[in-house]
Amino acid sequence: MRGLKISKALGSGFSCNGNTVAYLCGSNGPLNGYGLDKKQLSKIPIQARPGPSISSSYSSPLGFTIQSAVLPTAYPYLLFKGITTFGWPTGYWFFHGIIDKLKHLIGSKSSQAMVLLAMGHDKSDGKIILDKETNKIIFSPPHDPLLPQKVKAFQKITRKLGGILFMSRFRSASVHLLGGCNASSDSSDGVCDPNGQVFDPEVPGLVHQGLYVCDASLIPCSVGVNPSLTIAAAAEHVCKDLVNNVLKYKTKTCTNYVSKVVDQNPPIETHDTLKSSETSYVSVKETLRGYIGGMPCTATLRMKINLQNSNDFDDWNYSIMRKSLVTLKGKDKLHVIDGEVKMLEVNYRTPYTQYMHYRLLLAAASGSRYVLEGKKIMNPYLFAIFSRKETTTLYVTFKRVSGNFAEDHHVGLNLKGKLKVSMIQLLKTLLSLEGNGKGRFLHLFLLHLLRTYILQIPQGIHEEYTPTDSYNNSYPTSTFHELETGDGCIISCRRWNRGHSRLKFNEEKHPVLLLNGHSTESFCLPTESNDLIRTLLTEGHEIWLLQPRLHPLNPSNNFTIEDLGRYDIPAVISKICEFHGPSMKVHVVAHCVGGLAIHIAVMGGHVSPTRIASLCCTNSSMFFKLSTLATVKMWLPLVSISMALLGKNKTLTLLDTSKASLRHRLLMYIARWIPRYERCTCNECEVFSGIFGNTFWHQNLTPTMHHWLNKRSTTKLPMAAFPHLRKICKSGFIVDSKGNNSYLIHPERMAVSTLYISGGRSLLVTPETTFLANKYVKLHQPGFRHERIVVDGFGHSDLLIGEESCKEVFPYIVSHIRLCEEGKDIVMINKEKKDRKEALDWAADPYRVASFSTWSSMSKLRLLDC
Repeated sequence: MRGLKISKALGSGFSCNGNTVAYLCGSNGPLNGYGLDKKQLSKIPIQARPGPSISSSYSSPLGFTIQSAVLPTAYPYLLFKGITTFGWPTGYWFFHGIIDKLKHLIGSKSSQAMVLLAMGHDKSDGKIILDKETNKIIFSPPHDPLLPQKVKAFQKITRKLGGILFMSRFRSASVHLLGGCNASSDSSDGVCDPNGQVFDPEVPGLVHQGLYVCDASLIPCSVGVNPSLTIAAAAEHVCKDLVNNVLKYKTKTCTNYVSKVVDQNPPIETHDTLKSSETSYVSVKETLRGYIGGMPCTATLRMKINLQNSNDFDDWNYSIMRKSLVTLKGKDKLHVIDGEVKMLEVNYRTPYTQYMHYRLLLAAASGSRYVLEGKKIMNPYLFAIFSRKETTTLYVTFKRVSGNFAEDHHVGLNLKGKLKVSMIQLLKTLLSLEGNGKGRFLHLFLLHLLRTYILQIPQGIHEEYTPTDSYNNSYPTSTFHELETGDGCIISCRRWNRGHSRLKFNEEKHPVLLLNGHSTESFCLPTESNDLIRTLLTEGHEIWLLQPRLHPLNPSNNFTIEDLGRYDIPAVISKICEFHGPSMKVHVVAHCVGGLAIHIAVMGGHVSPTRIASLCCTNSSMFFKLSTLATVKMWLPLVSISMALLGKNKTLTLLDTSKASLRHRLLMYIARWIPRYERCTCNECEVFSGIFGNTFWHQNLTPTMHHWLNKRSTTKLPMAAFPHLRKICKSGFIVDSKGNNSYLIHPERMAVSTLYISGGRSLLVTPETTFLANKYVKLHQPGFRHERIVVDGFGHSDLLIGEESCKEVFPYIVSHIRLCEEGKDIVMINKEKKDRKEALDWAADPYRVASFSTWSSMSKLRLLDC
């Protein structure tokens, strides 16, 4: 009013933090919602007096929280009950306030009361303005779309606790006022900049020097929780910029004074001058095009990179400049309001791989907020063959920001896609670099590409894990059993009894048999906080872990995968029946070669499907489809050469400290040079990956797991089964040791409920494996429940040994077993559909583009059906 020019957005964007206040009284429950009176307060020492008034909290899945609060004894309850409120249920609620006050005055505890406060997310579209003609404040509250749900929640609480509910007559009742001087990128829709300085609307881009806003009115939207810490964080952020500005002002003033008084000394440079002379920067403009969620997308980004004195990328600052746009078909132009790009980042778990991470906060004209996250992965696979594709391809996810109110059809928005930079656009980007550091930027960028693709030098600090035996102390105890198979081979198994967990379950649950992959342990992981064995023990199951003839404890020099299905698996199932009787069924969870073996056992007639309660396989089944690199290795005579080098001893010792023969050392040396997707600094891991191919993404494993797997667990590699495994891989499905199709011709033996799980980020075995298996059992055994899951971000073994496996993978296995325990493994079939097998959808796998091998495999299934 006195002439200071302020943005017209002053007073707009006001939020009540979704607040709704209510008062519950007349309850018979011990609510203890009254404050202390004068006598009670005087008897309690200061350190023992109650603190915050919030005593309990309830969060609704609809998106709001209700907290109970205590009002002081001296508060005029009568005003709050009947004069400024309305009561529910209707009746004598007006006189209840008088009666309740009398009871409270005489000290009666028959009636209890408390305050209820709901908070959530409103539209943040309220206004508070001054009418200059009447000198009155005009307030328009923000729209709260969840208000009816909050009232229903209040009424539900009242029904449970009893009593009368009083609601405010005015929507403006709030205890968390936010906004009004909203922070923004410019003065058109905000009052302050992100540092709290007030805009001068007459001069775009400038602010009123020395004028700051540093309280809750800066926050442009509701936060959904008690905002005290948010307000404090905003205030500290503003104060940081304020202090920097004060220091700059004092530095300049002090410099001028020194130059006038001490003329004999050379001129003194200020801190700002030194910083500007030592700091170099480069401005980059990048345009990416592609598809997100099937929609065309164009992203135009303008970045300013500040180069510090460091000669590496670690200390560079990356900030998205203004006027950056992301255009997505079907939506408005999305403006980049914040973001960062981390260039050539190194993960210590994958020291040979470089990453570029993009994270952009986008805003639409409607006020909706989105997050676009992207990642470029530069991996030295086959030297620089894929360098062009990797450096120009950005894998992105597009999500709606949680916390902002959204329309129903936007809730849960999670789109994926790819954006690419064309070579012409990339050259334009390099030619359009601006700033005094563009030469240094190009030098460092090309140097990192040279180290990544050509020299293949590991970067970053690879953390070495110090071995310890402390983790074994907390692992559940097990009993060891030796087994003699039908062909006279001695194998073993471990058994975990349910123990104390049995007390939690009244019913007897079927035991679970775990079948590992080739020579590696995937279930018993003592270094991890959780594994599948401990998860299933918590569910109340007895666990049996088979250690067959390909296990490092029982290495054999003459066996095939067929022997596992014919002899080893029947032997352990017979042992389980000795404990529980011949009618006991077994849940089977198998991985990789274990999945091949269990299908050989069932479809070969060595194990009756009536013994199997359920079957779950990860990255394996009666089919076995490999990645391109693994397929090429299987078609080349590498297995024959390896068998010749091994000689009579078909067990390869992996540890460097072991005394290996010259033949074995030569094979390990060759294996280290065979290409693989990810390289590692661990020699044992390099040898294993050279023979098999990478069995996991290193980024998914903890350092303790990686060390234990290579130094403690997989110390020996029995390779006698490789010729049979090669025949299976070349065929694409299980065959006998002579290469004959002896198993897929018996689909009637797969009368069991199945779950097939694949990793969505293909590494060794592709998701086509589980796709074909799921279609096969659905076609031939439609009376049982069959499911297929593809878990994004996982490869092969990391489905079971990954750091996040307990959250991303184990719930599917547990749910599958639990449903079968409840008798939900049988599916009711319509007779018409049962006789019409052509009604089964043979569409292409949505996780993989259909190829000739896919359709040829489908044709085989149709021929088998005929």
